[in-house]
Amino acid sequence: MILKRIIVGNFFTNCYIIGCKKEKLCAIIDPGDEAEKIKKIIEKLELRPIMIINTHGHFDHIGGNNFFELPAYIHKNDLVFLKDPEKNLSSFFSLPYICKNEIVELSDGEKIQIGEIILEVIHTPGHTPGSICLKFNNILFTGDTVFSDGIGRTDFPFGNEEMLLKSIKEKILIFPDNIEIYPGHGEISNIGNLKKWLLI
Repeated sequence: MILKRIIVGNFFTNCYIIGCKKEKLCAIIDPGDEAEKIKKIIEKLELRPIMIINTHGHFDHIGGNNFFELPAYIHKNDLVFLKDPEKNLSSFFSLPYICKNEIVELSDGEKIQIGEIILEVIHTPGHTPGSICLKFNNILFTGDTVFSDGIGRTDFPFGNEEMLLKSIKEKILIFPDNIEIYPGHGEISNIGNLKKWLLI
């Protein structure tokens, strides 16, 4: 596996490139901004991108989608965010954004294949209705559901704190402490450290 974190945009969003070393294919997780920067790193890694995966539909995670002529995968409950600048929050910054990519809807438990890599989709609603995490071996991409030292915001439209806490308890904290957390913002951590932060 090839895994590269790229920090992009004014909100310091973590974009991830996850690639199959054997087949030289990759997925782009959350290309929120600075698409040229992302493209150059993919070229340097000598990988061929085949898809975008959005962990949720907020602008700082989808803002670079249109630059890449690739299908954008997103949970079906956040599909409308890609087409609505108010829901994806881009309208609040006077940069109304509508995703023009082909869109592929995801569901909980679905598998996404990138060469020999298979990502499992884990639906974790709360930050948005269609927020997802993606699991591969001991790695968990968590979007804005949880970070290295906290949990996602629920004060945006369509956020739900009760639902977020339920998702974290039932879908994330069930994993062993050594599972690594690759969040949508901030540093990489693990489940054990998250439990300490949450005083569990």
